Amino acid sequence: MALENVVIIGSGPAGWTAAIYAARAALNPLVIEGALTPENQEAGTLPMGQLATTTVVENYPGFPVGELGGYLQTAIDEERSYAIPPEGLGAPGEKIGIYGAALIELMRKQALNFGTRTVDEDVVSVDFGKRPFALSVSNGETVLARSVVVATGASARWLGLPSEERFKNNGVSACAVCDGAAPRFLNRPIVVIGGGDTALEDAEYLTKFASKVYVAHRRDELRASKAAAERAKRNPKIEFLWSRVPAEILGTDAEGVTGVRLASTRSPEEPTLEVEASGVFVAIGRRPNVAFLGGALELTEHGSIKRTVPFQTNTSVEGVFAAGDVADERYRQAIVAAGDGARAALDAERFLIEKG
Repeated sequence: MALENVVIIGSGPAGWTAAIYAARAALNPLVIEGALTPENQEAGTLPMGQLATTTVVENYPGFPVGELGGYLQTAIDEERSYAIPPEGLGAPGEKIGIYGAALIELMRKQALNFGTRTVDEDVVSVDFGKRPFALSVSNGETVLARSVVVATGASARWLGLPSEERFKNNGVSACAVCDGAAPRFLNRPIVVIGGGDTALEDAEYLTKFASKVYVAHRRDELRASKAAAERAKRNPKIEFLWSRVPAEILGTDAEGVTGVRLASTRSPEEPTLEVEASGVFVAIGRRPNVAFLGGALELTEHGSIKRTVPFQTNTSVEGVFAAGDVADERYRQAIVAAGDGARAALDAERFLIEKG
């Protein structure tokens, strides 16, 4: 059984950037990408991460609107283009922004160009109690590794409504910073679902673009910190809809989201409230993808992997590093995850050098 220098678990921006850095350092990394299964689709843990499900990415440096079509069609292997919507590949001469699916495929291809190897399976369990580390893979094999980078990301918690699924990327989002500046939301009303700090931060951010931001919360008081709550209540563009939960997201395939029907949590007899809105931002939390670890790494109180050395990616197990949203409870952006991936690869390289 081969012994790997570095195994990277996960195939989002953190994973592929770690692979690029590790490959260029001649560490011959192996990326376990994840499996394309109905179970992963339902759980929101498909390969290539959350970035692959977004449309135009406007806040990743280096990709202004331009004639990207010709470049993408030469840089991305034809057999991988199935994952990118046709509008994301662009027609000859058409000026487009980079789509999330295209951006993550470019990262993957760049990692492969430097010799990264991949396995399209899931890691189902790990043994970090001995060296080398042992990773059990969904195809029944075991992978041994001198060092491991965990970059499995986090999954947004969704409402579970059929109408929510219908309008994802067409007015429904779980990332205000990613999507809030889209033209469809400009000077139009928006609904934010949630009552915690993230929901209020999203609402305040969205007031830069929307004409009105409604915050719908299932309770009659906020879970957010007092400071965040007071700040949001002072914002004239924010209106709270108390004791309300989404019953249905309204819209058409052509227009996308046009409104939300909100049910009362106080009484089933109370009539539903219909709110006009160009979008719905779901801010009811995120779930770090750590179930496969089985307690092998120390976690924070919020369920993210705990980093044990300030400004580094070390975890509670020497030789195991964490990168991206699986350990990031604050920023949760593709560019930050990519930077994390670079740090994790450099930390792994130094660890291997120190261990001879």
